[in-house]
Amino acid sequence: MSDALAAGAAAPTDDPTAAPGDGIEAAPGDGPAPGDDPTAAPGDDIDAGPGNDIASGPGDDPTAVVSSIGPKIRRLRTQRRLSLQQLSNRSDVSTAAIHKVEQGTMVPTITTLLKLAAALDRPVSYFVDEEQATPPYVVFTPAAERKPIYTSHRGIDLEGVSGPYGQYLVAAAVAEVAPGASSGDSPLRHAGEELILMLSGSLEVDVEDRTFRLDRGDSVHFHTEHEHRWRNPTRRRARAVWMALRPA
Repeated sequence: MSDALAAGAAAPTDDPTAAPGDGIEAAPGDGPAPGDDPTAAPGDDIDAGPGNDIASGPGDDPTAVVSSIGPKIRRLRTQRRLSLQQLSNRSDVSTAAIHKVEQGTMVPTITTLLKLAAALDRPVSYFVDEEQATPPYVVFTPAAERKPIYTSHRGIDLEGVSGPYGQYLVAAAVAEVAPGASSGDSPLRHAGEELILMLSGSLEVDVEDRTFRLDRGDSVHFHTEHEHRWRNPTRRRARAVWMALRPA
């Protein structure tokens, strides 16, 4: 998951020494919040649903990926005992821009990231891939350390409880669904399978022309290449374990 933001004061956002195009100014924490994408209406994409979001895994949360870049750059720079100026000379990126990226107040452009990666002798994938601290055959997730999974659907929050994308075919999350929330008018359809186990509250799930009412303890398991929808028709929040099997 994302490294903690490097300690220290953030650089001024309008530093005249920062070269145009080095990155986009952003306050730490800016970015799409789980379940709150103002540009995407629920159900806009026929292939997009919570199952796909869950199968992508917490590591694909764009906010987590962006926030991990700066600490990785700072760690490599200090390990090599490079000053900001020395790294700037090697990468042709301004010292102000490097400092802002390290502090999380600037999102680097692809060009800037390519320059910094080359100067630090690392592939770009090093800065955007999730670091693995546990063996690939087992992943333990304490309840207090569940990571949010980004989804464009409003009214649903997902907390990952499974291993990282790429190592496992099965992915799972604890889903909190707000009253009245739904997948939208357009049906969802994508490769794989989903299984929903209700922990509390109620959901309605449509699979083709069948509707299933899920109350506490109920479950539904279906192939997701069939058109499906979900909704919370009640006035209370629903909580469920939502599992997805992605294609091998």
